Amino acid sequence: MTADDSYGRLDDDDYPAYTMGRAAEMLGTTPAFLRALGEHRLITPLRSGGGHRRYSRYQLRIAARARELVDQGTPVEAACRIVVLEDQLEEAQRINEQLRTQARAAEAQPKTSV
Repeated sequence: MTADDSYGRLDDDDYPAYTMGRAAEMLGTTPAFLRALGEHRLITPLRSGGGHRRYSRYQLRIAARARELVDQGTPVEAACRIVVLEDQLEEAQRINEQLRTQARAAEAQPKTSV
């Protein structure tokens, strides 16, 4: 691995760079909360060679959203489901916009007759 490869990982949202303790500290929560999110299958941390959980920035953003909901009184299980549904909605909206853009581009192309 070269130094360029290592530096490239710093920008990778999916690179599991954070230990459980550091992730919990960054989120202002406990390791037990992160384990609960894993039990409800909201996030699945990768494991280091020694078996320790490692979290990515993307997973931390998801965990932070779940924590917001829990802090508002939502049970953990429900918060996990809400976050999954929000993510699915966002993906569907992205796909719809992509399809609309493609349809507009197709309409704008001159029609040729055979």
